[in-house]
Amino acid sequence: MSDNDGKKTLGLRGPRSGNVKQSFSHGRTKNVVVETKRKRVVVPKPGAANKPLNAGPGVGGGAAKRPAGITDAEMERRLKAVQAAKAREVEEAAAREAEEKARAEDRERRRAEMEAKEREQREAEEKAKAKAEEETRKREAEEAAAKAAAAKAAAPDAAPALDGDQPRSSKQAPAVKKPERDQDRQNKGKGARDGGGRRSGKLTVNQALTGGEGGRQRSMAAMKRKQERARQKAMGGPVEREKVVREVKLPETIVVSELANRMAERVADVVKSLMNMGMMVTQNQSVDADTAELIIEEFGHKVLRVSDADVEDVIKEVEDRPEDLKPRPPVITIMGHVDHGKTSLLDAIRDAKVVAGEAGGITQHIGAYQVTTDSGSVLSFLDTPGHAAFTSMRSRGAQVTDIVVLVVAADDAVMPQTIEAIHHAKAAGVPMIVAINKCDKPSANPDKVRTDLLQHEVIVEKLSGDVQDIEVSAITGKGLPELLEAIALQAEILELKANPDRAAQGAVIEAQLDVGRGPVATVLVQNGTLKKGDIFVVGEQWGKVRALVSDTGERVDEAGPSVPVEVLGLNGTPEAGDVLNVVATEAQAREIAEYREQAAKDKRAAAGAATTLDQLLAKAKEDENVAELPILVKADVQGSAEAIVQAMEKIGNDEVRVRVLHYGVGAITDSDVGLAEASGAPILGFNVRANASARNSASQKNVELRYYSIIYDLVDDVKAAASGLLSAEVRETFIGYAQIKEVFKVSNVGKVAGCLVTEGVARRSAGVRLLRDGVVIHEGTLKTLKRFKDEVAEVQSGQECGMAFENYDDVRPGDVIEIFERQEVERTLD
Repeated sequence: MSDNDGKKTLGLRGPRSGNVKQSFSHGRTKNVVVETKRKRVVVPKPGAANKPLNAGPGVGGGAAKRPAGITDAEMERRLKAVQAAKAREVEEAAAREAEEKARAEDRERRRAEMEAKEREQREAEEKAKAKAEEETRKREAEEAAAKAAAAKAAAPDAAPALDGDQPRSSKQAPAVKKPERDQDRQNKGKGARDGGGRRSGKLTVNQALTGGEGGRQRSMAAMKRKQERARQKAMGGPVEREKVVREVKLPETIVVSELANRMAERVADVVKSLMNMGMMVTQNQSVDADTAELIIEEFGHKVLRVSDADVEDVIKEVEDRPEDLKPRPPVITIMGHVDHGKTSLLDAIRDAKVVAGEAGGITQHIGAYQVTTDSGSVLSFLDTPGHAAFTSMRSRGAQVTDIVVLVVAADDAVMPQTIEAIHHAKAAGVPMIVAINKCDKPSANPDKVRTDLLQHEVIVEKLSGDVQDIEVSAITGKGLPELLEAIALQAEILELKANPDRAAQGAVIEAQLDVGRGPVATVLVQNGTLKKGDIFVVGEQWGKVRALVSDTGERVDEAGPSVPVEVLGLNGTPEAGDVLNVVATEAQAREIAEYREQAAKDKRAAAGAATTLDQLLAKAKEDENVAELPILVKADVQGSAEAIVQAMEKIGNDEVRVRVLHYGVGAITDSDVGLAEASGAPILGFNVRANASARNSASQKNVELRYYSIIYDLVDDVKAAASGLLSAEVRETFIGYAQIKEVFKVSNVGKVAGCLVTEGVARRSAGVRLLRDGVVIHEGTLKTLKRFKDEVAEVQSGQECGMAFENYDDVRPGDVIEIFERQEVERTLD
C-alpha cells in the first residue's frame, strides 16, 4: 500500500490485530502510520518521539490527534521498542567493527613476531656454520701437519727406493690437497658435514631423512683407529684390525644369523665357514650346539654353554646365615583314616564347625588353619582327607609339615588309610604323635590301638616307645590340653627357625577358581615373608600378589613363615603341591612360567608318543581291543580334581578303561560342553555347577551333565558305566549226549541221524557238536528233532530220536552228538 505521496510502506501486525505501516522516502524514515479497524493514526518519527501524539500544534508539532482505542502508554511503549531496536543495531555494528580491527592488529603482531624469530634463527645458524667451518679448517690443518710429520719420519727409510728424488716438504703437502678439499666442500653443499666435523645449525626433518647432518657422530676411539691405520699405511706396514675375543653364550640350538650377531662377525663369513664344513644352510636356519661350538672356536671366540633351564637360576635355594634365623610356629598335619574324627578334633581345638560344611560328613578338601593356644603359642594346622582317593593330598600334607598327628578311632583300630598315613610320615621323616580319638564311646579300646600300631613299627610311650600317645575325645574335649602340650613339646625339641627377611618361598596346599576373585591358591609360607605387591612364580603360573586373606577371612598385608594364606592375583590356577617363589621382576616370572609350561607340554607329548614303528603299531592294536569311556571332570578345587582323575585311572581292566579327556577347576562352561559334544562324553561336576549358557548348550547338544558332592557316588557311577562296556561272559552248560545208530536219507530234509540219547536230555533249541573219534567235526544247531514222526522240543535220556543238522550232512553211524546251552552273564569291574 502506498500513501498520496507515492511512498513505500511496510505492513506490521500490531497487538490489537491492526496494521502498522512505516513509510520510507529516499532512505529517510518518515512518520509511522498505524491502521486499526476503526481509523488511521499517524505516529511521529523518532526525532519527535518525546512529544505526545494528541498534543496541539504548539506542543506536538502535528495536527494528528490520538486515535480512540490506543492509550498514551501503549503508544509510548511502541515508540520505545522501535528506538531500542535501532540502538541495538548501532551497538552491534560498532562491536563488529571493533572485533575486526582487533583481529587485524593481532595478525599483524603475530606476523611481525614470526619474522623477527626467523631472522634471529637465520643469524644464529649462520654464526654456528661459520664457527663449524673455522673448526673444520683448523682440524684439517692439524691432520695435514701430522701426516707431513709422519712422512718426514719415514723419509730416511724410503730414500733408497726413491733413487735420489727429493721428498716434498711438509708445507707443500697440504697446499696440494687444499683445492681438493675446497672442491669437496663445495660439492657437499651448504650445511653438510665436512670431514667428520660436527653438525652445524638446527637439525631439520629434511636433513634427518636425507642423511645430511643427522648422521651418526664418529667416536674418539674411531678417530684414533683411523689415525693409527693412516700412520701404519704411511710407514708401509700392514694394516690389521685388532681381534676382539668375545664370550658367546650358546644354547642347545641357535639360528645362524643370531650366532654371527653374538660373535660380531659377518653373516656371510659364518655361512661360508659352515659350507666349508659340508653344511648347506642359510642365515635363517638353525644349527645344533656342537656345530656352533666348532664355528665359534674357528673364529677365535670363547664358548659358554647355556640351557633353557638356566632361567630358573634366579630362584635357586639360598643358604641363610644362622644369625638371620628366627623361631617360627610349627606346622602340624592331621592324618588318619576316613571317619576317625580328624576334622572334629581340629574343630574342637579351633572351636569351629568345619565338618558341618562338608558333604556326606567326610572331609574332601585340604584345609589350613592357624590356632593360638591358651599359653600364647601359635600353631599352624593342616587337615587332610581320609578317603582312599585323596592319597596325593595326604602326601602333600606330609611333605610340608613339621609334626604329624595320627588320629586313630579307639572303637575302630588301625585301618588302610591309617597305615598309608604312617608310611607318608616315615617317608617325610617327620615326628609323629598318636591321638586316640573317640575315647568317650563305651566300645572304645585304646589298648587295642596301641597293640595294632606295633605291627607297623609305631611304638608308643606307654609301650616303652618314643612316640607320644594321647587319649582324646573331640565331643567331650578330653585330652585336648595334653595334646596341645605334646605338640608344643615336640616343636620345642625340633627348634624350628626361618629367615623372615628374605624373598618368600611357600607350598601350594590347595588351589581353586573362584567366580568373583579368579584363581585363588592356599599357600603355606615356609621361608621369608610374602607381602602384598610381590611378583611370584608358582609351577606353570605366575602373578602379582593382589591380596592376602588369612584363614579367618581377614585381609592382611604380609604373611611370615608357617602362616597359611589365600593368595589372589594369579594368571591361572596352579597345581596343588607346586612351590611358590618370589622373584624380582615380572619379566623373570613370565619367562620361568613359559619355560615350565613348554617343558611340561614336551613331557606330556613324549609320554604319549610312540618312538618306533613297532610301538606305534602295538599301541594302535591295543587301542582297537580296548573299549574307552571318555569323561570330562570339573571340580571346585585342584586337589579334588587331581584325586578324581587318579581314581578314574584305577578303574578298568584289559578290555575297558576310563579316559579323562579334560579336567579342571571352576564352573562348567560352553567350551567344556563343546568338547564333550565332539567326543561324546558326559561331564561330571564335583561341587560345581554349569552356568546358564552352558546348561542351554548342553540341552541343545544332548550332552549329559552329572553333579556330585561325594566322591563315593562319582566313582561308583563311573565304575557302573564302564562295566556296561564290558562284553558279556558266555558260559556253556552241557545238558546231554546222543549216539548215532543209523543215518537215513529223507527227501526235502537231507540226511537224518537216528540217535539214542545216552545221557541228559536233547533239546531242539540247544547247540550241538558232532564228535568223531573224540574230535569236534562240526558245531552248530539242529534243524529238526523228531520222535517217531512228530517234531518235539526235547527228548529224554534212554529214548530214540531223529536229528538233522543245520547246513551240514556229513554224519556217520557211531558219531557222538554233544548237546549244550549257552548263557550270557553280565560282568562288572571289581
